[in-house]
Amino acid sequence: MRDKRKDSIERLLHMRNAIERIETFTGDIDMKSFVKDDLVTSAVLFQFSVIGEAVVHIDEMILEKYDYPWYKVRAFRNLISHEYFNVKLEAVWSIIEKDLPELKVVVNKMTEDLKS
Repeated sequence: MRDKRKDSIERLLHMRNAIERIETFTGDIDMKSFVKDDLVTSAVLFQFSVIGEAVVHIDEMILEKYDYPWYKVRAFRNLISHEYFNVKLEAVWSIIEKDLPELKVVVNKMTEDLKS
């Protein structure tokens, strides 16, 4: 039988790495540069897909302990994967600026809690 806690920690680490990559990819640019750069936008969207896929594999009982709109993370992954032609890069930039920092805090807290 699989260890749900260990699997969840691994997925949280995937999320943390993806968040750090997004921060690296976008750290020195503004929204206008982001929207124009296909390489960066593709890389960022892939990392958001990693985040969304990882959430699906974290034990639901663990997710429920943290006040975060996990459904939005899953929905964004589905949008990127299945409705990619409807992705608005300006909205992605807004997520990077407004939502990603909070997600990073929650993921770090979850990781610390599960490791202790």
